[in-house]
Amino acid sequence: MPIPDRNIGVHRSENVPPRLEPTGVLSGLKIGPIVAGVVVDYVATYAAMFVWITLFVSRKLSEQGELSDEAIQKFLISTEGLLTAFAIGTLCTMLGGYVAGRRAKTLEIKHGAFVGVGSLILSALEQGISGSGVALPQWYVVASALAIVPAGAIGGYIAEYWSQMSFGRR
Repeated sequence: MPIPDRNIGVHRSENVPPRLEPTGVLSGLKIGPIVAGVVVDYVATYAAMFVWITLFVSRKLSEQGELSDEAIQKFLISTEGLLTAFAIGTLCTMLGGYVAGRRAKTLEIKHGAFVGVGSLILSALEQGISGSGVALPQWYVVASALAIVPAGAIGGYIAEYWSQMSFGRR
């Protein structure tokens, strides 16, 4: 027997699925994959920065005869140093988003984006607690804050893409 549709005044059969309703921002999220993604982001960022400083920055400064802690700090806050650190951080956030998306196995992009949110919060807390005397340029702080969530989402997108390609899951 047809069911009256109050919105239109037309009858529809019982086989019609219910209307799609929007989901909430947090619905479907799994905390474990997000935490794993944030941990991967932070560990990878610190490891990559260490390797970069050890292999490239130290070598460059020693060739110039300026290898000291002060020279390394000065280089790290130069435009070249900040842009390289920005690229490393962004790529590592993409890696964290990828890991979260693969572990979640659903809503990969959303999980990746929340890795960016978690990393942004953790970065803000770290900066507040450390209280380092080095003042970063405002453009770097703004660019980093604007890039971190999309970077995580791109990592989640890559996870979704690879899971579809390799497993034909969807």
